Amino acid sequence: MDQSSIDALAQTPVGPQGLFIGGKWVSAMGGASLPVTSPIDGREFTQIADASAGDVDLAVKTARAAYQSGVWSRAAPAERKKVMFRIAEAIEREALALAVLGVRDNGTEISMAFKAEPMSAAGTFRYYAEALDKVGGEIAPTAGNVLGLVHRDPVGVVGAIVPWNFPMMIGAWKIAPALAMGNSVVLKPSEVASLSLLRLAEICAECGLPDGVLNVVTGAGATSGEALGLHMDVDVLVFTGSGGVGRRLLEYSARSNLKRVYLELGGKSPNIVFADAPDLRQAAKVSAAGIFRNSGQVCVAGSRLLVERSVHEEFAEMLAQEARAMKIGNPLQLDTQAGAISSEAQLARVQHFVEKAHEEGGALMAGGERILTETGGSYYAPTIFDKVSPEMTLAREEVFGPVAAITPFETEEEALRIANGTDYGLASAVWTGNLSRAHRMVRAIDAGVVHVNTYGGADNTVPLGGHRQSGNGHDKSLHALDKYVNLKTAWISL
Repeated sequence: MDQSSIDALAQTPVGPQGLFIGGKWVSAMGGASLPVTSPIDGREFTQIADASAGDVDLAVKTARAAYQSGVWSRAAPAERKKVMFRIAEAIEREALALAVLGVRDNGTEISMAFKAEPMSAAGTFRYYAEALDKVGGEIAPTAGNVLGLVHRDPVGVVGAIVPWNFPMMIGAWKIAPALAMGNSVVLKPSEVASLSLLRLAEICAECGLPDGVLNVVTGAGATSGEALGLHMDVDVLVFTGSGGVGRRLLEYSARSNLKRVYLELGGKSPNIVFADAPDLRQAAKVSAAGIFRNSGQVCVAGSRLLVERSVHEEFAEMLAQEARAMKIGNPLQLDTQAGAISSEAQLARVQHFVEKAHEEGGALMAGGERILTETGGSYYAPTIFDKVSPEMTLAREEVFGPVAAITPFETEEEALRIANGTDYGLASAVWTGNLSRAHRMVRAIDAGVVHVNTYGGADNTVPLGGHRQSGNGHDKSLHALDKYVNLKTAWISL
């Protein structure tokens, strides 16, 4: 990956995008489209189709027909494996182009996007390709005159709705295990970042995925997302995004066919720094990346820094130094450490939380303002508020932006009470040199992920999922496969 290649790819024209249904590009039935505006410079550079409920219905019917034909659902596992390996290899060959396309769409810095988007997606397809013929049924331990078999059947048609912050990575987390188990998929990307997933669907077809097995409908969530959630022929719906939308999807399930719904709904993740942390400077450096990379637009972002009072002032200043030193700017430059906010609407949301923190008495230590306005893009300075009480809005609500809240604590018990004192339970971290304390905190923190002396990272071998209002079900690992199968018992008298 070199700067000249990135610059050349950034100039590649992107034509208007259609819907990908039945292995081919089609226009939205009503001919509607939405502009694609880059947060890098605020300029429109293409359009995506704005699907109607009728388009979603066509995509679901196409997926159902492909499923029932057995061309994929009843294909030998070894055949599905070959296709998924080819997809992984094709993604890797095109990784830089896919990364640049995604950055133009959503503003993630290229140094992160390359690894987190196409390279991660390729790894996910490869992981589930390797796994799919290792997951079988069971023979139950029954009496000698009975044979009990447990079959793992594909569910049928999976609807997947994915967000704009890491569309390829999160999209692959949904698509790959669903395909591995023999399902058909209708994917609905965010209207803010659809381009890389549209190209992924095309890559899948080029690699031999049968027509209709993966379909992509783009457009406004209020239309196409709702239509997918309410559709009577979608068997399972998987979603990553906001709690408000997640609640609506559960309502749509109740109003339609009671489809299973699996939700990953973000968090307000505590990052707890004890005075006995092995290296306080390293903790500050990693913690800064944990909240400010991708401009804080990460579901597991460590947005709450809980710091033991004896090192509170020292650590807060270290964190502020890291924030001030970060290079914010054009995300297509290799030396940029944090890129653009994904959209003007998201930037306005960030600014609202900053203003609220001022009103409620937070002490601003760094940032707190929009920057680089001359570019026309959507950029915000890494922002830190100190002395944030657990009752303040900034300590309780997800900003999804580059805003950190620091709260001091006195004891381990107080740290736990504050850490578990929100509605969320997605991720967390503990910095300590005390092994016993580390194990106690892992057990006591109510979150799906607990980092110890690090923040971020983890591959497909481990699950990602939330507790409480951070959702249900898991992406990644073999556990993700459970969402995409039906268990069927055969009870045979011998």
